[in-house]
Amino acid sequence: MKYSFKGYILLTILPLMLISCGEQEKAPDVSNIEVAMSSRRLDKDMYEIDTNNIAQGLMKLEQRYPEFLPFYLDTLMGFGVEGNYTEDNNGIQKGVKTFLTHKDYRGVFDTVLARYPETGAIEEELRKGFKYLKFYLPDSKVPDIIYFVSGLNNYGAITYGSNTLAIGLDMFLGADYPFYKSVAIPEYFSRQLNQNYIPVAVFRTLYREKHPFIVQDKVLLDMMIQSGKEMYFVDKVLPFVPEEVRLAYTAEQLKWCKESEPMIYDFFIRQNLLYENKLQKVVRYVMEGPSATGMPLESPGNIGAWLGLQIVKSYMKQHPEMSLSDLMKVEVDAQQFLHESKYKPK
Repeated sequence: MKYSFKGYILLTILPLMLISCGEQEKAPDVSNIEVAMSSRRLDKDMYEIDTNNIAQGLMKLEQRYPEFLPFYLDTLMGFGVEGNYTEDNNGIQKGVKTFLTHKDYRGVFDTVLARYPETGAIEEELRKGFKYLKFYLPDSKVPDIIYFVSGLNNYGAITYGSNTLAIGLDMFLGADYPFYKSVAIPEYFSRQLNQNYIPVAVFRTLYREKHPFIVQDKVLLDMMIQSGKEMYFVDKVLPFVPEEVRLAYTAEQLKWCKESEPMIYDFFIRQNLLYENKLQKVVRYVMEGPSATGMPLESPGNIGAWLGLQIVKSYMKQHPEMSLSDLMKVEVDAQQFLHESKYKPK
């Protein structure tokens, strides 16, 4: 059977209250919603393999991860094991063995196990998020969770098959983990490398599994609204996560956005960018970066995504009968969406 995976791959790209267009919206009561979760530690299981008998260790792991292990070894890691669990397999000797014995990779495993001896705190946050998800989308499935290590290969969270979500713990070791710089992760991205960002990475991944971000034949306003819908979804399912964490902004960047909202919108109008379709000219406004081109250094790089969120919030305010599910499905022209939102920053 062929399986597919999608994920929030790194470098692509509070109290129960939500802040929306300057008004407070109380999060729904989800205390009576039951969520059953299961998780497995592939990272620990790989770490514990006897490196003098890797093939036998992998055969045992295949019993525990019959579908995910081949995907992990060959698709994610590119070892080329191809289900041949024999010691003379080149994929095991040069791929898996190096991964399990080289001091740099071993150091990553050591750091992950020291930082995450257990994952209860992560799962408690995810469980809360899935309660809100089921409130808004009752038919949603709660996936099985698998934790893994990719050797700083930039996999934060991915979906696999029909009901598996995998989390790369080595991409959440803290912004100060020194070896992120060695794999060229820029400083502005460091906010997404902390444990508190894991729920955001997970639910962004789940959103993009069904609603992939599309740039082909799109103008900037299309991309802004796409990003705005994704941010709005994350706001709804993670109301207990601080707003700046949900956005991956600093507190200072968020403050600047709120204080500068009219100027931000005016910038896109004056520069004739909303309906610009030259991808190289506009995609930077919906992607992470140190700051927004043409704006002060205090601005976040993906300022267009934040503005898209404000447009979506305004749209939902004008359509109180519309559910989160309806919003995710609605397909209207970007110009019509903006018109119907009656968005006008003050």
